[in-house]
Amino acid sequence: MPTLQFKGKNIIWNHHLSIPYHTLNEVEHLHFQPEKANGNLIIEGDNLLALKSLLPQYAGRVKCIYIYPPYNTGNEGWVYNDNVNNPMFKEWLGREVGKDDLTRHDKWLCMMVPRLKLLRELLAEDGAIFISIDDNELKDLLQIMDEIFGEKNFRNIAIIRRGIKSVQAQFETVDRLNYGCEYVAIYTKDEDFKFTKFEIELENGKDGSWNNHWRGTDRPSMRYEVFGITPETGQWRWGKGRSLVAIDNYNQLLDELNKKPKTITQEEIDNWYKKYISENGDDIDLLRLSLNGKPEHYIAPSESKLASTHWNDLKPSGSSQVKAIFGKKIFDNPKSIDLVKRVIQFIEGNKKDSIVLDSFSGSGTTAHAVMDLNKEDGGNRKCILIQMSESTATEPDKNICKDITRERVKRAIEKYGYDSGFQYFKVGIPIDAETLLSGNLPTFNQFAEYVYYLCTGESPKNKSAINEESCFVGEHSNFVIYLVYKQNFDELTRMALNLSLAENITAKHPKKKIIVYTPACFLEEDYMKEKNIDFVGIPYNLFHRLGV
Repeated sequence: MPTLQFKGKNIIWNHHLSIPYHTLNEVEHLHFQPEKANGNLIIEGDNLLALKSLLPQYAGRVKCIYIYPPYNTGNEGWVYNDNVNNPMFKEWLGREVGKDDLTRHDKWLCMMVPRLKLLRELLAEDGAIFISIDDNELKDLLQIMDEIFGEKNFRNIAIIRRGIKSVQAQFETVDRLNYGCEYVAIYTKDEDFKFTKFEIELENGKDGSWNNHWRGTDRPSMRYEVFGITPETGQWRWGKGRSLVAIDNYNQLLDELNKKPKTITQEEIDNWYKKYISENGDDIDLLRLSLNGKPEHYIAPSESKLASTHWNDLKPSGSSQVKAIFGKKIFDNPKSIDLVKRVIQFIEGNKKDSIVLDSFSGSGTTAHAVMDLNKEDGGNRKCILIQMSESTATEPDKNICKDITRERVKRAIEKYGYDSGFQYFKVGIPIDAETLLSGNLPTFNQFAEYVYYLCTGESPKNKSAINEESCFVGEHSNFVIYLVYKQNFDELTRMALNLSLAENITAKHPKKKIIVYTPACFLEEDYMKEKNIDFVGIPYNLFHRLGV
């Protein structure tokens, strides 16, 4: 498979592995109707850190990921901010990526790669990722997605309309045509995954019609007499029995409506068909001889059509939807809730309880779409939004996450009567040796979820079972995990796995291997082997992972 080469690739390719996990700290005064949050989260902070920190709880659980990253037009004012320990990356830090920047495509790819890798880890096996993009980075995005998600997991590029600006109308000549569309790149995690057939509602519906009953494929067994006609080549669409019943059905229709073949209208046929369906609950075939003497079968009226990659029915109405909430323009080029609703419905099929993640949340469209869908169909979808504050030295109080993302979701709940709410979090301290030794400590539950993930590669199945008093974290397969820890540095320096605690733990789990994360261990090695206890020292041995 061809691979894309760009400046910094060899440095950034595994950068996501070196990112420390961080705590996600509740900001209670920024919650809104938290009793109705039902798993809806808004996370303020660097999305690279936030995505890594979601792994202990959400790895492999997210059904739908929708992101709208910077299009890298050179006019967006985005800044490369990933603190990679390399001189070239240090030079990039904090600088706006403009149109004349010869490395702007390299910087964009270096920004996207670690985030895409973490998004893949969060994605469920039966999940999909949808990425809004335009011509500026489409080709680079597809190549890098092929490398990270696999070529066979590429599914489609959907085309959507965009608002066309008429700036070029003032000139006699132009460099190129106006961009009239954008794209949504669609990838899955599992190449064997199949989407449920997805239909798009038609604005005005589609009337019934009639199709030629003859087809060109050649099956002699499907050549028989209908209306005195036996085809010499090709075949009829249906078997003989089905065709004869369909003829009787059409004659029944004419009798009930007291109509002749020459006088009946298509509207009368469609109305009879709809009435029959509503009364009987079953479909019905109709077959007739057309006025020009050819057998034809009935195609029922439809309120929808099978979706293709042309999503031109979706209007670029994101700006007007945001303006309806704020009363003015507060965000450039927001996506419409109709687009996000479509990608969610496309991936989830008949399910209505998906976890939906948007790590470039901006104006909060994804949460608005999730709440709107839940109201429409009684679903129980959950939404996770991640957005930076985007404060700068010149705008220290700027906070897009709090003032735009959160505010849009809050106002949408109030304006449209959604039975919903959310909890608000900020990316907190890193959970690593340096931070722990400094005395800046996470809560017991935060640390417990983290060590469970480190030990197993999965999120805890039963978080309510985590218990600080007993030090219990969770069970996995044939072993259990304990954490000897307090969110108090002085107490922590005196804590250890001792004989009393070990006997208490082994009595509860006599036949299972026991993993204990603890600052120290006062037990002999022979005793540990006899009792099948594995000691993991914190903070230095945090990345111990059980190889069973």
